[in-house]
Amino acid sequence: MAMTITEKILAVHADEKKVTPGQIVVVDVDRVFTHDVFGPLVIKAFYKKGLKKVWDKEKIVFIGDHEVPTISEQAGAQYQEIVAFAKEQDLKNFYYGQGICHQIMPEQGYVRPGQIILGTDSHTVTYGALGCFSTGIGTQEMANIWATGKIWLKVPPTIKFECIGKWPAGVYSKDLILHVIGLMRADGCTYKATEFTGPAILDLSVDARLTISNMVVEMGAKNGIMPVDHKVKEYLAQRNIPESAYTVFQSDADAAYEQVITIDVSKLNPTVAAPKGVDDVMPLEKVEGTKIHQGFIGSCTNGRIEDLRQAAQILKDKKIAPYMKLVVSPASKDIYKQALQEGLIEIFLDAGAIVTNAYCGLCYGKTGGVLGKREVAICSNNRNFAGRLGHKESQVYLASPATVAASVVEGKITDPRKY
Repeated sequence: MAMTITEKILAVHADEKKVTPGQIVVVDVDRVFTHDVFGPLVIKAFYKKGLKKVWDKEKIVFIGDHEVPTISEQAGAQYQEIVAFAKEQDLKNFYYGQGICHQIMPEQGYVRPGQIILGTDSHTVTYGALGCFSTGIGTQEMANIWATGKIWLKVPPTIKFECIGKWPAGVYSKDLILHVIGLMRADGCTYKATEFTGPAILDLSVDARLTISNMVVEMGAKNGIMPVDHKVKEYLAQRNIPESAYTVFQSDADAAYEQVITIDVSKLNPTVAAPKGVDDVMPLEKVEGTKIHQGFIGSCTNGRIEDLRQAAQILKDKKIAPYMKLVVSPASKDIYKQALQEGLIEIFLDAGAIVTNAYCGLCYGKTGGVLGKREVAICSNNRNFAGRLGHKESQVYLASPATVAASVVEGKITDPRKY
């Protein structure tokens, strides 16, 4: 009867004593969300199916975060569609301009261990850091869930990443997940559950763990889950969620894994994904000194308060290089306010950065900071596909916020450990 965390969650939600990889199960869903880009498509599908009433108005969340403030007439029309539907269905969990969906969901207490949480965005995998099964789905599937509260899923096999060792100075969770993606490649975990565990994971803050789970989809993973410890429980308690309100699952000692990979973080160095793709991963030293034109600190991967602190520590009392651009986008309004209180926003402004409202920002590729032809940027987000952040001939390196900060100071890709 031994099972992994992922298998246990799916079994409980399917009302099964045991599930095995490859098995098809119909599960009850605990929470779903959509955002301003895909929300109108879900609404259209909902009506096209002849549906009239959502299954549970308390379990549906709408978040406007991609095109905020609205960037076009089309975006404005989409917002109107979402508002009209929310009013019609009396949906109270509605956020616009409050931050990125993958920060709002855990920050506002919508994510709890042991749950199944689905969203119309591939980076819904982020919440696995809090011990739940979370993954992205399509708009048609979401419309069906709105009506029934259920979905069918295939139980994925699990690849376990056992992370050991002590974290070196200047090396962060972003460096770890980039390293893992480099090992597995873009398709190495397709429809696999990934489980991150070990003392090096437990040494990380919840913010840092969310960064890892956020990027597992970049190697094709179905979800990225982690065990729940006292740090997760404290994070939830700060959001007035008592332990009695959720169920913690742990993998059995004799659970079957498709593969177990051990990673010693003490051997890691600052790491980047080069412009060919997210899995074009290499130690920073291989591209150190590459001239850049812009930096970006933000996104659902690295726009949290811990990320802003790391960048500000480097930028304090410094200026970005001449002709350099730096865009900073906090992941939520609450993070923005905290950064104001801590003096981080002032540090960024004094350094020469542009600080935006709390939204997806440059990562979405259609709003502020879009890259021009042949521009080179170093960014803390999760994707660098050609043309995603601007001109198809621009180049994007992915790295930790600390690496971004060090690089914009010098105008070239720079090892943050020197700071």
